[in-house]
Formats: sequence, C-alpha cells, structure tokens
Amino acid sequence: MSSEAVGTDGPAEDAPESGGVPAADPPGRRRAAGPRPMWKEIPLLVVVALVLALLIKTFFVQAFSIPSDSMQNTLQRGDRVLVDKFTPWFGSTPERGDVVVFHDPDDWLADEPTAHPNPLQKALAFVGLMPSANERDLIKRVIAVGGDTVECHGSGPVEVNGKPLAEPYVYAGNTPCSTDNQGQFTVTVPHGDLWVMGDHRQDSADSRYHQDDAHQGFVPVGNVVGRAFVVGWPLSHWAVLHVPGTFGQPGIGAASAAAPGALGMAGAAPLVLWRRRRRPAGRPRENGGTGERA
Repeated sequence: MSSEAVGTDGPAEDAPESGGVPAADPPGRRRAAGPRPMWKEIPLLVVVALVLALLIKTFFVQAFSIPSDSMQNTLQRGDRVLVDKFTPWFGSTPERGDVVVFHDPDDWLADEPTAHPNPLQKALAFVGLMPSANERDLIKRVIAVGGDTVECHGSGPVEVNGKPLAEPYVYAGNTPCSTDNQGQFTVTVPHGDLWVMGDHRQDSADSRYHQDDAHQGFVPVGNVVGRAFVVGWPLSHWAVLHVPGTFGQPGIGAASAAAPGALGMAGAAPLVLWRRRRRPAGRPRENGGTGERA
C-alpha cells in the first residue's frame, strides 16, 4: 500500500526507506537550515543599528546639545534639539524665523572652552547616538536672509524691510535691540548670507557683535548644518520649534517655495519609475494611444 509523507506534497518515493533509515535527498534539494544562534544574531544587529544611526546622522537628523543661554527661553542650556539635515539636499534654504545650527563662520567661539570627550563619547557622537561635544557649531535664529535690510534703533523693535517684528520669544526682561554701539545698526544682507540673533538678546554674541569680522557678521548659507525643529530632551522641555507668525506679515518678503516643490518631485520620481517598470512595452494608453498613461 502506497502512502505520502506527512507535511509534504511529494510522492511515496520521498518517504523513509524500510528499517527507519531516511532516504537520501534528491539531487538539488537542500535541507532547511535551522535558526541562527543568538550569539551570531546580536553582533549583526548591533552593526546594522550603528550603520543606520550613522546614515541618519549624516543625511537626515542629528542631535545637538545646547551649551549656553543665548537662546533662552526658547532653548535652555543642556537641551537636546533635533536638526533637519535632509531638506537642504533638495534645495531648501533657511528662512526668516528658523532656528538653525551652523558652523562657526569667523571664529565666533574663540573664547569658549573646548570640550574634551572621552573615547566612548567620541564614538557614540560619531554614529549619532549622542550629541557631539566638540563640534564648533552655533545655534541662533535667522532674522533676515539675502536681500533683506535689518535694523535696530534704540531698544527696538527689530525691523526687517521696514516692518517691525513682534518677538514674543525674546527673553523676558530683554529689549529686542541692545542699546550699545554694536546693537545699533542698519545692514543689508548679501545674497547667500543670513543675519542671525539669539533670543536672549542681551546675552548673545551673534551677528551684531561680529560686524568687524571677515564676513561682517553674516553667516554664509553654506555653513548651515540644518534647521532645529524639535526639542527632544529633557522630556519636560519637549516642544516643536515653529516659525513665529511675525515673519509672515505682509510686506516683509515672500517665503521660499523651493523646498515643498523639490520634495514633491523627489517623492514623485520613484513612483513614476516604478510605474514604468511595471507596464509592458507598447501597452495602449487609456485614451487610445501608445506609451505612458495620459
């Protein structure tokens, strides 16, 4: 009497031979491998996690630690912010009101102490698992962009293209403009540059105090690492960093529309390529022609 092996669709010849000795596997058939031991899986998972963290830090999002009080009360000393490094790849440039991290343009941090992280901190910072402690970067708010005229007279308000800014984020007890010599100015921002100021106006060595430098206080757009978009730590300080409404008032200037368009094109391109690969050559259009769908 013939029979089939349990759990297979093969013929009786695949069943074990008499005497309990398993039949030899047919040529080309491989036995299913057993699960990989955990001690082999864990190192692989760690390597994959580190590579992903490095890629995310390099191209998408990076954490930065706030080292000073210059952005109070928007940001407190010791806060960790997440910085968007992705949208600049698609042509986005900083806009008025953005809080941005940027590389030191003219040795602004010359008088600041240099951190000395240990090897573990350096390794974790390199892959993005903790904020870097020794990068010479700063964080400020963009007040004006290329082509804008920004000015301070008396204690303020700050004016951009003749429009006064309402700045509720300025540190309580501070005035929007400082009344010292460098705090009184009228400047026009060159194209490709930014004018930045801290929210703690009387405790921020920002563009106002570097007008005698090589870049005259301006920050090249190319120095910008990215836009800070959320305070992620500590959880009690968690907040989304929005662009204040005062920067959208009529007459102050148009916001850049390059980023949404570029992101839309970037999102559409993979879909178009996928559709082209799925459609057989010469498939009729729905409108009666040949080639791609109208």
